[in-house]
Amino acid sequence: MANILIKDAVVVPMYESGGIRYFRGSVGIEGNTIAMVCSGDDARVEMFRARHEDNLHEIDGRGHALLPGLINTHCHTPMTLMRSYADDLPLMPWLEDHIWPFEAGMTPDDIRLGTELGVAEMLLGGTTCFLDMYFREDVIADVVDKAGMRAVLSTTIMGDNNLSFEKDLAALVERASCCGGRVTPMIACHSPYTVSSNNLLYAKRMAEKFGVGLNIHVAETREEVGIIREKFGKTPVQYLDDLGLLGPSTIAVHCVHLTDDDIRILAERNVSVSHNPQSNMKLASGISPVAKMVSAGVNVTIGTDGASSNNDLDMWEEMRSVSFLQKVTAADPCILPAWDVLGMATVNAAAALGLGDKLGQIKEGMLADLIMVDMDKPHLHPQTDVVANLVYCAKSGDVDTVLIDGNVVVDKGRLVDCDLRSLYDKVDARVEEIRTATAKRL
Repeated sequence: MANILIKDAVVVPMYESGGIRYFRGSVGIEGNTIAMVCSGDDARVEMFRARHEDNLHEIDGRGHALLPGLINTHCHTPMTLMRSYADDLPLMPWLEDHIWPFEAGMTPDDIRLGTELGVAEMLLGGTTCFLDMYFREDVIADVVDKAGMRAVLSTTIMGDNNLSFEKDLAALVERASCCGGRVTPMIACHSPYTVSSNNLLYAKRMAEKFGVGLNIHVAETREEVGIIREKFGKTPVQYLDDLGLLGPSTIAVHCVHLTDDDIRILAERNVSVSHNPQSNMKLASGISPVAKMVSAGVNVTIGTDGASSNNDLDMWEEMRSVSFLQKVTAADPCILPAWDVLGMATVNAAAALGLGDKLGQIKEGMLADLIMVDMDKPHLHPQTDVVANLVYCAKSGDVDTVLIDGNVVVDKGRLVDCDLRSLYDKVDARVEEIRTATAKRL
């Protein structure tokens, strides 16, 4: 593994120093770790170069912004196979009449194929780590490992049956141990309305047994809230809290329909929230009270959800949507400024995943998961405020270079090790087969 020097970039480290949020500087990487962060013409740059002259790869950062890799805190990566498959439908008919029947025809090889496509999309868009909720996460771990990506993968439990869950979790834990620390296991419960109380408690026990976190869809639709109220006389948040599922290692996904008491509970239990604005918009689920949660002290992060309900895995679009939706909902243009939103996609997300000491900021000693954004684009000039340009103007196609664990995985906008044309052909052919078989079953 070569040591790397990124020289003369606009560094956005995701922490303030003396009121400064970005600066022109250089970053030195030794192995998989950030070893040097300095501004201007610091003498340490030449010292770093001299120390590693026999094994040094230099990257010219001029015209680029250098920032921590984006972290997607909620997606169902294999569902890229269902991109644009069942659009313009409400959540429950979308799930019950289209998505679940399609998934019933998927094999482990299909999960691998969909993950390969999703990982390629995320890497090219500057996402270096993602939290996945799906089945056969051991297969997903294999793809992540081979792509050199980082992920937190959560085996999912649904309904009353936990037999396949136990098998899948054991396979994931075993596979994750062979991924050089880039894959972290987690547990997912699909939702309060699809998982029995007994299995919610079972998932909690399993999370404690393995020492892993837990994530779950919560209060995504009014229909879900109605189901839980009718059955238990509580909101979904209150119900999960009474079961003991809410805590610092829990990530609640969506959280669209919350009461003030729900927000108080989430804050008091130190629960992190994954906000998925574009999926919520597309399925007409509603607008999450993100500004209220932030004000109450809830750690809010950003996720894309699956490509079947979004229809992409683009964190840049999500960031822009997060801010704009809250501003128009509150009729307050000052709510959720660009800096706070970029924090949701980096430092907040790392903290939610229990990786805040390793990811989300450009600091010496942290892992070298970094992205470089080409700022020499018409839509990124003038550069009055680099952070505002990144959140409000940048596109996934502006990502030039991606490093994960100190390895370059995207170079000049191209994946280092992936035959995209062959991947597209395989995806298109297999999706047509699954669609045809699904139509016959229905």
